[in-house]
Amino acid sequence: MSAQQVLLDRLRTGAYIAASVLAASCVPRPTPLVTVALVPAERAEALAWARQSQPRRDTAIRFRFSYKDRRRDWGGRGTARVAPPDSLRFDYAGPLGLGSGAAVVVGDSALWAEPEENFRSLVPAIRMLWAALGVVRPPDSTNLVAVARVPPRTIWRFVSGSDTLDYLATDGPRRSLEAEWRRAGKILARSRTTLGEGPEPTAARVDFPEAPARFELTVVGVDTAAVFAPTLWQHRH
Repeated sequence: MSAQQVLLDRLRTGAYIAASVLAASCVPRPTPLVTVALVPAERAEALAWARQSQPRRDTAIRFRFSYKDRRRDWGGRGTARVAPPDSLRFDYAGPLGLGSGAAVVVGDSALWAEPEENFRSLVPAIRMLWAALGVVRPPDSTNLVAVARVPPRTIWRFVSGSDTLDYLATDGPRRSLEAEWRRAGKILARSRTTLGEGPEPTAARVDFPEAPARFELTVVGVDTAAVFAPTLWQHRH
């Protein structure tokens, strides 16, 4: 993340939803997600924890979305196709198929996006996009990691340069995954995902306070028997 550029350089045609799930026009300033002390931890322990949320099978997640910023308020439908261990195709379309787009992500990198100009903000927010889908991307070899356990909550922090990613997972009957991305102390993105009985999300929201903008996603179907053709990962055109 440390080499990535400033988030939200452009919000075009609402298609930024593919970048990650966002929040809206009158978004209040968020308070810090983590308010307890964390202690340094071993990266191997963080890897093991993150691995629990990784995709286990090809899964197609169909959703409805709504998007708001200062200039627009719109919505539509989309599909996130997730394949182990770390591949994602994200498709969306507005009403009557207008404003459609797609992108393919592998790990922490966007391989392609169409239309490309609508996804310029995707690259710095990829880990937040994964978090919105209930997936914790593992820390890389340069990250400093810290942890706190306050049952039923588990909190992990991954630090790389001036970037900090906090994850707060809540177990129990109301399972959820929250994430916060800060750069030089400034909150760039905050997400909250509710989880069902499996690892897949039931709903998600991501707020970008600096825009401000909000994207909300409601899952309408999860196909865990999906079969993805190799061509799925290729450009649409």
